[in-house]
Amino acid sequence: MKKCTLALGCFWKPEENFKNKPGIIDTEVGYAGGLNPKVTYKEVCSGNTGHAEVVKLTFDEKVISFRKILDLFFKMHDPTQKDMQFPDVGTQYRSEIFYESEEQKKEAEEVLNEKNKNFDGKIQTNISKVKNYCKAEEYHQKYIEKNRG
Repeated sequence: MKKCTLALGCFWKPEENFKNKPGIIDTEVGYAGGLNPKVTYKEVCSGNTGHAEVVKLTFDEKVISFRKILDLFFKMHDPTQKDMQFPDVGTQYRSEIFYESEEQKKEAEEVLNEKNKNFDGKIQTNISKVKNYCKAEEYHQKYIEKNRG
């Protein structure tokens, strides 16, 4: 099993979109890329921690490749928006691919460059080594599933 961590706006919708895709074993929402290893939702929303809201995926690469996950990532949000995914605004809603290995970094750079051609060079997605990942509070996990209707 492999893992990847992606920021593409508010984490509830991406988790819902990824969770039933073939090859996705588990989803978890959290915060990554900031200054501290432990943060709260309230702290992240202040905009002072440097964290992004993220979905962490565990996947079976025999069923779904990292490249396919990145293709879905770019379809699930607007990567041309800087520090926001309308209507959510702030650095915690940025578009970012957090890589776990040099192999993932290389693949992320290749995919981003390919996609950027289709977006006339306007993609704002960052690529960074995952750091200071912190699982979000339990009420955020599977939020849409738990709050249907």
